[in-house]
Amino acid sequence: MKYLLFCFLALAAIARAATTQKTPNIVFIFSDDHAYQAISAYGDARKLLDTPNIDRIAKQGVRFDRCLVTNSICGPARATILTGKYSHLNGFPNNSNSTFDGAQQTFPKLLQKAGYQTAIIGKWHLGSDPTGFDFWQILPGQGVYYNPPMIKMGERVAMPGYVTDIIGDVSLEWLKNRDKTKPFMLMCQHKAPHREWAPPLRHLGFDQDRVYAEPATLFDDYSGRGVAVRDQDMTIAKTFTDRDAKLALPAGISPEQQKVWDAYYGPRNAKFRAANLAGKDLVSWRYQRYMHDYLATVKAVDENVGRVLDYLDKEGLAENTVVVYASDQGFYLGEHGWFDKRWIFEESVRTPLIVRWPGVTKPGTATRALVSNLDFGETFLDVAGVPVPADMQGRSLQPLLRGEKPANWRAAFYYQYFEYPSPHRVRPHYGVITDRYKLVHYEGMGEAYWELFDREKDPNEMKSVYGEAAYAATITELKKELTRLRQELKVPAEIPARFYGNQGAGGEGGKKKKQAKQGDL
Repeated sequence: MKYLLFCFLALAAIARAATTQKTPNIVFIFSDDHAYQAISAYGDARKLLDTPNIDRIAKQGVRFDRCLVTNSICGPARATILTGKYSHLNGFPNNSNSTFDGAQQTFPKLLQKAGYQTAIIGKWHLGSDPTGFDFWQILPGQGVYYNPPMIKMGERVAMPGYVTDIIGDVSLEWLKNRDKTKPFMLMCQHKAPHREWAPPLRHLGFDQDRVYAEPATLFDDYSGRGVAVRDQDMTIAKTFTDRDAKLALPAGISPEQQKVWDAYYGPRNAKFRAANLAGKDLVSWRYQRYMHDYLATVKAVDENVGRVLDYLDKEGLAENTVVVYASDQGFYLGEHGWFDKRWIFEESVRTPLIVRWPGVTKPGTATRALVSNLDFGETFLDVAGVPVPADMQGRSLQPLLRGEKPANWRAAFYYQYFEYPSPHRVRPHYGVITDRYKLVHYEGMGEAYWELFDREKDPNEMKSVYGEAAYAATITELKKELTRLRQELKVPAEIPARFYGNQGAGGEGGKKKKQAKQGDL
């Protein structure tokens, strides 16, 4: 009898614990074009910048070292996160002529149905209005860094100040005024450090004219790779504009703000013009200016990450909140002489991902498991206890967050980029990525065109070994895997011309591309 009573009381205690356990909140902090090289938790050899607040998440959680994106460009990356599907299924393959279909299934809608309060604040960049959110306040198109107009629940509002701080302010305001009877999911999405990486005025000169170490490949001549790599238009040498270099004013800046701007950049720009630099000297100067400006914008993002973390701590929410920091893709910080993204190559395809879930993630850990932005939506649903729809193409990261790697975790990943020729002339390509290799096929070149990179022997991806006899068996296996992945992911054999942008897949003719509200420079 006593044993039965003990069992009954134990079961009752378990039941009470199950019913009183809180559904976790989710805070997804998302930046635009934030290179993992510019997060100190990732340990880049150049030690470009300390990011103490983003590092707080890493010290208390898990750092993912091979988080890959399906299509390395802003809008398509966001569509993939919302839907858990590749571009060919979610209908948003490029930034030039795509509009997100807000009627389709997204993870915010599913969380909303499950009782979550949902909000998105900051950069949206998908053309249509957000759906699946109880509250939204977004930048129109790309947005601007200074005094950015925003759209709040359909109404345009003026927002004086610096864009990163404004997004932080609105995010904290929403957190403070939310319905506290419900779990919440907040997407706090920064514009920074997107081109033209205009710094907050308080951080002009933050690095005291530091001379940054140049990447070993800054003056890459692209030998060892084919015409696709040589023919691009995204170099610091040729594609860097006066606005990129801060030789011209940014959009939206006020006369009062311009006084501070001119006090810093004016004397430095005069010295630059007097020097009349050319060739490698000019590239080196631009690289230093680029690093100052880009890293100053990241510094502001990191500060606003800290503001959100501090709020969660102060309000006693941290222990029951999953915090995720990520970017829409990687970015070049001078490697191969480039800025921007788009490529299957590492600095572009690999995005930062850091997750903190108190009581679940082991503090200060890291994993090299192949994960993707394709997995984010599935993870958020799984964390919330919401069934993951079968048509989503990623996998929940919850086992990896718990320190477990399933035996059947992906060993190969499919990538596909479409937008061509404008901007930046990066050829449409697709390929398969493993821990060691990248097999790439370039489209629209009039003949079968492949490259293979062995990252174990060539981590900077400087030389294609496609066609070398020693790699014949590897190429055969990778092509089989590529075929399998394309079938599994339902990639159409023929891609619609509109996927490549306003000019179609095959070249430079046809309708001239406009700088639309959706455009990504």
